[in-house]
Amino acid sequence: TGFGKFSEVSISADATEELQRNLIRSHACGVGQPFPAEVVRTIMLLRANALVQGHSGVRRATLELLLDMLNNDIHPVIPEQGSVGASGDLCPLAHLVLVMIGEGQAETGGQVMDGGAALARHGLKPISLGAKEGLALINGTQMMNAVGALALHKAQLLAKTADIAAALSWEGLRGTDAAYDAKVHALRPHAGQSKVASNMRRLVAGSAIRQSHLNCPKVQDAYSLRCVPQVHGAGRDALSYVAHVINTEMNSVTDNPLLFPEQGEVISGGNFHGQPLALALDFLGIALSEWANISERRTERLVNPALSGLPAFLTAGGGLNSGMMIAQYTAAALVSENKVLAHPACVDSIPTSANQEDHVSMGSIAARKAARIAEHLASVLAIEVMAACQGIEFCRPHQPGVGTGAAYQAVRAEVAPLMEDRPLYTDIAKLTNLVASGRLLQAVEDAIGALD
Repeated sequence: TGFGKFSEVSISADATEELQRNLIRSHACGVGQPFPAEVVRTIMLLRANALVQGHSGVRRATLELLLDMLNNDIHPVIPEQGSVGASGDLCPLAHLVLVMIGEGQAETGGQVMDGGAALARHGLKPISLGAKEGLALINGTQMMNAVGALALHKAQLLAKTADIAAALSWEGLRGTDAAYDAKVHALRPHAGQSKVASNMRRLVAGSAIRQSHLNCPKVQDAYSLRCVPQVHGAGRDALSYVAHVINTEMNSVTDNPLLFPEQGEVISGGNFHGQPLALALDFLGIALSEWANISERRTERLVNPALSGLPAFLTAGGGLNSGMMIAQYTAAALVSENKVLAHPACVDSIPTSANQEDHVSMGSIAARKAARIAEHLASVLAIEVMAACQGIEFCRPHQPGVGTGAAYQAVRAEVAPLMEDRPLYTDIAKLTNLVASGRLLQAVEDAIGALD
């Protein structure tokens, strides 16, 4: 039969190959920038993992071509936009399959070329799709799953790095560690909260800065320091839920109809609907946005002399120098953009295919938003780390703790203290790379062991 609204139109058997080819061609309607290679490769791998389970009705040769493309670094050019998240990611996956039939475009060896030429370069031949194969290849959630999985991976790294940034700010702001006491968190035993509190205790252990103001009259810090375990920890718990959904989806069969050879049945269902991913990835974006929110508030405290007790904007020559005034603007801009991006995509639905597909998930949008928020978070944390280490300069001769000291040294290996005004965009770029690459986390864990 035809597809979508045309599902009641019968197609003769001798037109099967043309039907499959037309399906792929007609569904390749993507727009926007192409996905990077890491996303395309993840899409290909996840699609293969779904097909190999034997419920999709594809031939071995079809699956082998997909894997051969992956192993030979043939990356179909897949535009980012065009999926509504049900029936799966039809549009982006159609761009993938175009290359399998010798059409479309692909990147290989650093060059973008016609799909057929990319296959030929590696001694591969296009395939003629059999019955059901076209739909089996494009009707799945692998685009949103791939983008979401990679965003989750970055988020898991940034979770620990956010704790490091908070601990550095705690040093620069001469905070108290009383709020991180294990007894406090035992009375509210959320898993994420307990992990973050433990991390904070370990990161600041041995801090001479803390010892220098033990007898000061201040008994508690502002929420952005005092409530780090509660706020960061809630995000950790969100990530645990998202990871469960992502991992389940990675190993699921999400096309339609599904074949059950042992029972001799073909069942039309709805496993292509992206709502499980859409909800989870919206949740991921919200959690990451909150980490950025509280990070920027700590940066504001560091640069604001009325809140920090430090020189205004962390410069000793205020007036002639503006110090880190505008770095906080940048953090604020990213955080506010995140607030827009954090609006849930899954609460929207536009019917498609003449109302045959009358509810869709928009999970692909949720995935791309979460990935964008994760990128912004890395920069917001980098700005906090930069400001916090500058704050620590004004705490001398007292030294930070073992964990925070290792983080400080890693930062100073990239950027020098700010003695007078200079363009900070290069510093921010270097520190964003330090944060996003995991090198800052690695430096700390080398000093104090793995963080929770």
